[in-house]
Amino acid sequence: MNKVGIIGAGWIADKMAETLTGFNPSMKYAIAARDLDRARQFASKWGFQKAYGSYAELVDDPEVDLVYVATPHSHHFEHASLAINAGKPVLCEKAFTANAREADSLLNLAHKKGIFITEAIWTRYMPLSLKVRDLLEQGVIGTPRLLNASLCYMMEFKERILNPSLCGGALLDLGVYSINFCRMYFGADIAETTSSCVKSSTGMDMHDNISFTYKDGRMANIQASTLCMCGRLGQICGTDGYITVNNINCPERVTVYKDYQPVCTFSAPSGQVTGYEYQVAASFDAISKGLLESPYMPHQETLDIMIQMDALRRQWGVVYPMD
Repeated sequence: MNKVGIIGAGWIADKMAETLTGFNPSMKYAIAARDLDRARQFASKWGFQKAYGSYAELVDDPEVDLVYVATPHSHHFEHASLAINAGKPVLCEKAFTANAREADSLLNLAHKKGIFITEAIWTRYMPLSLKVRDLLEQGVIGTPRLLNASLCYMMEFKERILNPSLCGGALLDLGVYSINFCRMYFGADIAETTSSCVKSSTGMDMHDNISFTYKDGRMANIQASTLCMCGRLGQICGTDGYITVNNINCPERVTVYKDYQPVCTFSAPSGQVTGYEYQVAASFDAISKGLLESPYMPHQETLDIMIQMDALRRQWGVVYPMD
């Protein structure tokens, strides 16, 4: 039946519930929160069949076919492990875990148990993201040599951004998208990384600026910030033109330019609900094929990005209690 159970009843769980409502309402099955009343309110609002006051009850429900972990980064390891140990496939929100050590342990557990798990970095699964890769492979802008990507939202006073125990900061919340955008189109053959950040009084990175120099001479410049707004633009520049991506967080429009003039534009599918539906569909497709990972977001890629973000945090002196 492809029934989804959601761990955590916050705003991102609301977005998944909205997605399932528009995509496939029969997938809405169970919600779990630490407070049963909150779970019941969520279930009533979105039409879920079951409401649980503990995460253990949800993963023990034999009707749950996929667990979506929608809690803060700081709790992903604990809650995804709970699901895997109960034999439940997992779609785990980004950032996958607090650090690479947790990611490695979680992936090893999933492999040992033979249970599917994938990171819910939604941009990896979107048709428009894949279209950009196709355009690059077709050589429409010649040889790509420069990439820019920025993602900024005003979140200066949010508890989950300021609190080290919640893995606060811009990097795991926003920078992960900029890094994924870079790696999707330029890969990971990086020779040198330079970066800087501005930290909060609690020691969390609030403004991040990161540059990658690739072994073949390509360069990528990415930013993430919780202290301002921006156009959320991505740009890939080549010898014969360039491509712009409107909203690297949830691609809405991709435009190819030649001689500084737009020559073609591609938009997100007209029937798209929120963009979350593609990762859900990809998860169930992989599970039906007996796969332990999604081809859209391989385990090694998830782990490598966590290693990359750990290295950046070490440069900046940004520390979480679970480090």
